[in-house]
Amino acid sequence: MDEQRESVACGGASSPEQAATGSWGDQGDGTYRNPVLNADYPDVAIEQVGDTYYLISSKQHMAPGMVILKSTDMVNWATIGHVWPTLSWAPEYNWNRMAGYRFGVWAGDLACHGGIWYCYQIDYQHGLYMSSAPDILGPWSEPHLMLAREHWTDPAVYWDDEAEQAYLVCHAGKGPDGNELRLFKMSWDGRELLDEGTVIHTGLGAEAAKIYRIDGRWYILFAQWFRPDPRRPDDPAADEGDRKQMVLRSTTDSIYGPYEKRVVLERGNGVIRSCSQGGLMRAPDGSWWYMHQLIQNIGAPFQGRPQCLEPVQWIDGWPMIGEDVDGDGIGEPVLQHRKPIQGHPIAAPPTSDEFGGSELGVQWEWNHNPRDTHWSLTERPGWLRLKASVPVGDGDFWGACNTISQRIMGTTRGEAEARFDLSGMRAGQRAGFVRFGGVYHLIGVHGGEGGSRRLFFNANGELTEGPELVGDDLWIRTENDGNQAAFAYSIDGEAYADFGPVFTLAFGKWTGDRLGFFCWNERCEEGYIDVDWFHYDHDGPRVV
Repeated sequence: MDEQRESVACGGASSPEQAATGSWGDQGDGTYRNPVLNADYPDVAIEQVGDTYYLISSKQHMAPGMVILKSTDMVNWATIGHVWPTLSWAPEYNWNRMAGYRFGVWAGDLACHGGIWYCYQIDYQHGLYMSSAPDILGPWSEPHLMLAREHWTDPAVYWDDEAEQAYLVCHAGKGPDGNELRLFKMSWDGRELLDEGTVIHTGLGAEAAKIYRIDGRWYILFAQWFRPDPRRPDDPAADEGDRKQMVLRSTTDSIYGPYEKRVVLERGNGVIRSCSQGGLMRAPDGSWWYMHQLIQNIGAPFQGRPQCLEPVQWIDGWPMIGEDVDGDGIGEPVLQHRKPIQGHPIAAPPTSDEFGGSELGVQWEWNHNPRDTHWSLTERPGWLRLKASVPVGDGDFWGACNTISQRIMGTTRGEAEARFDLSGMRAGQRAGFVRFGGVYHLIGVHGGEGGSRRLFFNANGELTEGPELVGDDLWIRTENDGNQAAFAYSIDGEAYADFGPVFTLAFGKWTGDRLGFFCWNERCEEGYIDVDWFHYDHDGPRVV
């Protein structure tokens, strides 16, 4: 099958020379285990340029926004940057507001056409935005508002070079029969919508559409909810229904249809989270593959929405995604499979950091837009300095700016450790290590009068005071076994003592659990904390 896509050269990141395998991703034996990206990389869109694959993923209120990853084999992905340095289009995402939780950057689309890269996304509260760049690494243009709308989601674009017409499809509100997928004509420069759009499908929770033209047919892949099936009482998630992967296939050469529809992927084969929403890819040997996310708050989804890779077979002009394990004509996800492309080294998103450069590593993201005057990698080379601000709103963790964090990796086990210098702390300051997603758990130091410092633990607002600390050095470690986690501390980097109870990690605010650092002052803008390094060991592939 032949997909009509334009290929243009594009920059990227080099592959690591040494790496280690884990319990998911590349297994080092020519196979992979799903999820291949077992971390919070939701709402992906994929653009293939030649034999290289580029992926974007949303992350709501985090900045920089819309992370970009690159792969040469669909299994090993390296983070290479972000589209938007800050969420600049609305004031609630600023450091002095901290009011954009759950919103910001939602699902988008990535396209390369005519030598230009395009990125689209709909902010659920504000509307449809786009930016463009001459290279995938940027610089990206300022966000351009194409259409102001509330409660729309999930744009996707397509340039039809034969007809010289561009299109955009998105979920454009609800009708009496469910969500409407609306198809718009778009200007050739990708910046304007040219009509009011045409509804091409309506369904329960229908969204996340992607447009493809394959062998002269139009295909629109999208996700849709199906109500619980009373014939499957043994389904552990039956009470929630299933969000399945669907396909519209044109019966004429018109993108407006009419369309036939079919379910092509559903949960099963031991996977109890819904499997849908992603993008098609093609290997050099002509084989087709599909990347999709897992959703729903069941099982162990505290890490967020990971990405799985499925083989695709074409049967009578329809894609069969995954493998039809139960024989009902619908694909189910594979657990382990041969890699699409052999011979490429193991790669993984970066995690550990020595803070040795003048720019932050691409693994780090701020909770809302950062206050750039209040952090530095150059004031003390080799250290990350976080300066205290007074929280806004109710004054707790959710109102404190300049919390910096990264995704956790995997679900079975993890251990993260960091070293801090406390010499810059002042009275009223709180700073330290945080795990947060839907809830937060902090371990840190509270600056008191006369230069005193006391350890504290904060479990989503419930404060526990600890011992007074003497000296400027502090090491903090956190471990998790599944969704159960704990903190420990050390004053010499060798002997560790547990502090605080074991706690439960949780998904929330559309965000999986994250690891990072916080710093604020309850009284005034005084004090800072320095972070020497951050080391993270987890159950997935790692760059050594």
